Amino acid sequence: MSEHPLWPAGGEATITAFPVRARRPAPAVVVFPGGGYHHLADHEGAPVARWLNGLGVAAYVLRYRLAPHRHPLPLLDAARAVRWVRHHAGAHGVDPARVGVLGFSAGGHLAGLLATEPGPALPEGPRDEIDRADPRPGLAVLCYPVAELDGHRGSAENLLGPGAPASLRAELSLTSRVSADTPPMFLWHTADDESVPVPGTYALAAELARHGVAHEVHVYPSGKHGIGLAEENPVAADWTARCAAFLRGQGW
Repeated sequence: MSEHPLWPAGGEATITAFPVRARRPAPAVVVFPGGGYHHLADHEGAPVARWLNGLGVAAYVLRYRLAPHRHPLPLLDAARAVRWVRHHAGAHGVDPARVGVLGFSAGGHLAGLLATEPGPALPEGPRDEIDRADPRPGLAVLCYPVAELDGHRGSAENLLGPGAPASLRAELSLTSRVSADTPPMFLWHTADDESVPVPGTYALAAELARHGVAHEVHVYPSGKHGIGLAEENPVAADWTARCAAFLRGQGW
């Protein structure tokens, strides 16, 4: 495990590498913990990276910028993280063609933003060699995601600021951004989630189906929001096995 600054000038954003030892280049996943764009939930970071390592997947936990920083800064951090992994793929034993993203709650929203981003997601100003790498993930795993910004007021206000117009909230909701170019997605949620309502995940799955995007969705009957690996919920804990099968099915 090693932590690295994400940008040349340093700052708050960092990426922590959890490599794996393998005979051939390994797939990699960048993990975005949740926290409503206000904080980052530690249990949705390193423990998840270690679970991915157990599957033979290299993992990278992103500490992206939070409020009072606003959009598009978290998205720029997310794009930079995928580029960073691809740029360092040779040194880390990673296959640059197999780099995906996995996010929880607001981190799921961020992972979904990147997966559905139509542009290059480049910052203004000078660009270095890392910015030459492709920021588009090969797949996305969204765990109880904020699929619609109207579904979680806190995330919307922290990302966009109080009083952001409804048009901007709609534009940055994942359900409005899906296209035929969206990569395969794995979604899971709990039916009684009181913080981020499950209908957003249903709506996102419907959009994926409408655009012909390969996807898998699981909704478990019960479980509080933010359960991460769900080790204390024997029913919802099934998501890790289902996700592992999804990754294998995608050639990971």
